[in-house]
Formats: sequence, C-alpha cells, structure tokens
Amino acid sequence: MCFLLVATPVTRHAARGRAASTRGMVVAKESSQKFIARNRAPRVQIEYDVEVYGSEKKVNLPFVMGVLADLSGQPADPLAPVADRKFLEIDVDNFDERLKSMKPRVAVQVPNMLTGEGNLAVDMTFESMDDFSPAAVARKVDALSKLLEARGQLQNLLTYMDGKTGAEDLIAKLLNDPALLQSLASAPKPQE
Repeated sequence: MCFLLVATPVTRHAARGRAASTRGMVVAKESSQKFIARNRAPRVQIEYDVEVYGSEKKVNLPFVMGVLADLSGQPADPLAPVADRKFLEIDVDNFDERLKSMKPRVAVQVPNMLTGEGNLAVDMTFESMDDFSPAAVARKVDALSKLLEARGQLQNLLTYMDGKTGAEDLIAKLLNDPALLQSLASAPKPQE
C-alpha cells in the first residue's frame, strides 16, 4: 500500500486556528486538497506537442494506473492464464458486481471455539462488501448460523417481555428450576 503525504504551508492565522480574513470579512478555511490542486502541478504530468490546423498545441495525457493483484483467494474454478485476462475498470458503482464475478473464496480450518474439540472447516465465497460483516460471516458457517438465529430469537423474546412483569417472573422461575427447564426442552415442539 502506498501513501502520499503532502505538506502545505500554514499561514499565521491558520496556525492559530482562526480563519484568514480579507478586508474585514471572515473567509472559511479552504481544504488543503483544493489549495494543492490550484498551486502545485501534479507530480505525474505527461504532455506532448501536436500540430492542429497549423498551430501547435500541448496535449496532456491522463495518468492511468493498472493494478495486478491476486484477489481471488482460493478459487473453486481454475483461473485463466494471466496473459488471457483483461483489465477491468473498477469504481464505486460496479465494485460489488466485479467482486461477485471474481468469486473470491477462502477455505480454512479454524479451531472450534464453540465446543473446544477439533477444528471447523470454513469455506466462504464473497459476493459483495456486505459479506465481510461479522453477521454475514456467521451466517455462512453452519454452527455460527444456528447461534446467530438463537440470538435473534432471544432478542425477540426480550423485546416481547419488556415491561411485562408476569413474563419476567415466569422466565426467572423457569431459569431457577432445572427440572422444569429440562421438561420444557424435551417436550415436543408445537406444529406450525
């Protein structure tokens, strides 16, 4: 990863945290990026002279950057050779679409922290940036998905019980009586 640090001169007023003033009028501070764009030429500036209808004209070429990176992780399908791949334009509007077409995948063994025994096989394919959120990752691992669903049901129960003292007393009684809790757990579930 490459970072560019640009230092800009600081005026006496800006250094004191005040906005610069012009003829008694207060002017808001300006962004440093706009100041640099106005007062400093870009570091990479490619231009050439061309003759157009008998007059010479300077033409600036845009700076285009290509990035080669292996972003597929551990692909399920083999990738095409590098020479046969095409450059893709990626921007904020098509990022999720490009991510879905690349199908980045990770397949790993992680220690089973739920039971403490052995390892869990985790195999995930990502299709959007939302797939990297903790809840989305938990939904893709079976054991964690069940825990996430149980957490949601407990949250719904807590919301339902809020302010209902009878329900709170009943749950407290249930939690304090292991025999009652066991009988409810072994009882058949009602048909929907």
